[in-house]
Amino acid sequence: MNEMTKPPIKGEEHWTSKDGGVKLFLFEKCQGDPAKSIGTILFVHGSSMASQPTFDLQVPGRPDSSAMDHFARRGFDCWSVDMEGYGRSTKDRDNNAPISQGADDCYAAALYIQKLRGKRPLMVYGISSGALRAALFAERHPELVARLALDAMVWTGEGSPTLEQRRKKLPEFQAKNRRPIDKAFIHSVFDRDHPDTAERKVIEAFADAVTALDDSVPTGTYVDMCSRLPVVNPEKITAPTLIMRGQHDGIASMEDLIKFFEKLPNPDKQFTVMSGISHASFQQKNYMMVYHILGSWFTQPAPVYRG
Repeated sequence: MNEMTKPPIKGEEHWTSKDGGVKLFLFEKCQGDPAKSIGTILFVHGSSMASQPTFDLQVPGRPDSSAMDHFARRGFDCWSVDMEGYGRSTKDRDNNAPISQGADDCYAAALYIQKLRGKRPLMVYGISSGALRAALFAERHPELVARLALDAMVWTGEGSPTLEQRRKKLPEFQAKNRRPIDKAFIHSVFDRDHPDTAERKVIEAFADAVTALDDSVPTGTYVDMCSRLPVVNPEKITAPTLIMRGQHDGIASMEDLIKFFEKLPNPDKQFTVMSGISHASFQQKNYMMVYHILGSWFTQPAPVYRG
């Protein structure tokens, strides 16, 4: 079947709940029948933006700008979820949405997806604090994770220039549950590590999409990453795991991630450095390279022999 005769990619909104009424918004994209997909991907967003701007960003003239569209075209059933406190999910509870709570949100999303689409383990991709949420989810619920990809992650925080600067505002983050964001803040995410790794039109579209959903976001992940690392134990992550590090990303040092990688117990693991990439991988000029790395990992055959 060629591209002209394939069914269109469908986007569908879903809702699930946790903790007696907290609503979580999920979004699904698939080409054709989800039951015939080659796998189910759960995308997990980071600290300062909801899921759809991160994973389903539409930019005219930018082919495959939406990661969800890209992987749907390749046969996957693609899902994203707004963590509590973000996007269209519940925002009015008295908490700052820490990383541990985000791992619980991933669990609630996974149970909903499996109930609707069948009980097969998920491919899970998380970026930045979303990588920590995804890693903790995989640590707690290994039976639900087929393959794990952790992008722009930090483990202990040692040697992180981004966290060194962020810690200067730790008392401010600890004093309240939410922090304001605006387009200037989104621009700063792209400017802090290395100039010119993303196109301005993409940054503008991303900033527009993020701020259309949120003018503030929870402080919990910032507090955790500035004062409570490590929050995950690599020795307890048994899923096949890919570590993805942007060449210019300032959130984690290479040494920090290599130590994490060495402690992962499953020999089915990879570490990749992504050339020309800063922090927000899917919004970079080299985004198609990121897709290729992730797609290769999610379609890699499982080993049949472990000597």
